[in-house]
Amino acid sequence: LSKEFSSTSSTTAVGTVTSRVTRNGNAVMEKDLLNHEDLAGDRGMIDDLFDETYREKEGPKPPLRYVWRNIILMSLLHLGALFALTLIPSAKIQTLAWALLCFLVSALGITAGSHRLWSHRSYKATLPLRIFLTIANSMAFQNDIYEWVRDHRVHHKFSETDADPHNAMRGFFFSHIGWLLVRKHPDVIEKGQKLDLSDIKADKVVMFQRRYYKPSVVLLCFTLPAVVPWYFWDESIVTSFFIPAILRYTIGLNATWLVNSAAHMFGNRPYDQNINPRENPLVSLGALGEGFHNYHHTFPYDYSTSEFGWRFNLTTAFIDLMCLLGLASDRKKVSKEVILARKMRTGDGSHKSG
Repeated sequence: LSKEFSSTSSTTAVGTVTSRVTRNGNAVMEKDLLNHEDLAGDRGMIDDLFDETYREKEGPKPPLRYVWRNIILMSLLHLGALFALTLIPSAKIQTLAWALLCFLVSALGITAGSHRLWSHRSYKATLPLRIFLTIANSMAFQNDIYEWVRDHRVHHKFSETDADPHNAMRGFFFSHIGWLLVRKHPDVIEKGQKLDLSDIKADKVVMFQRRYYKPSVVLLCFTLPAVVPWYFWDESIVTSFFIPAILRYTIGLNATWLVNSAAHMFGNRPYDQNINPRENPLVSLGALGEGFHNYHHTFPYDYSTSEFGWRFNLTTAFIDLMCLLGLASDRKKVSKEVILARKMRTGDGSHKSG
């Protein structure tokens, strides 16, 4: 799949750039659009761009090897979340508000942090913002940033193949949670080891988190969310633990997983009908703007992961606020003319009615 790019330092500027557009195998020049190499040079990476040269190995698939520790822990976690639901009517309003705040902060650690900043390098963040996003990321507890970035870049580079960690071609359950309950396909491991992660290794904040990840998770994902309601407004310790910690954590996990499952199966494909990811506004609501997935896989470097700015996209609003405060800069954005050209060339036509 050929892709077209533009790069700007803000959400409104539209640069003059150069690219190829392939139509029926023939190279057709469209006016001044960036190509893969220019964009990769701009960001300093290419490992989140789809690799058309990859071919799945012939022969039978390797047998499933269950990770029973994960199966047991995930089962207990979701049972705990169900129990937490029964506590909501008796919880104090401050506790529910605190749980929502913890959810939003931890979600930003994934969406604005490990996803848009570190996986795709779609904008730049100052040291204070990187520290905040790292703290928020530990509160989210979805593997450390280094591991998250590695798996996500592999997902983009080998999307919907054996080398994709949560390959949606293996079904909804697998792409949602099942991929965490079994051993990775050998191709996922092999391709992950070959990625260039030098930019991540060079980030001292990320590597500090990786070094102290387990204690940071105990403190930020479970202890802090539970202690605050109990200490400051005398919430019961059971409610304090199960709602802001367990229930909030479980909802955060499933919101992220829906991007891997539902947003790869349900919705339209206005930008590229030849790939599986879809536009799913409901997923965007829960995942703070990550459900515009056909757009994101078509233009993976766009800091907004959408052409619609703040609409259903709290993460974009957050990044824009950080830029306004001088804590972020150099946002990458696709120009409107490039988006329209791509819709006309490879989209499913749904943009005309949408």
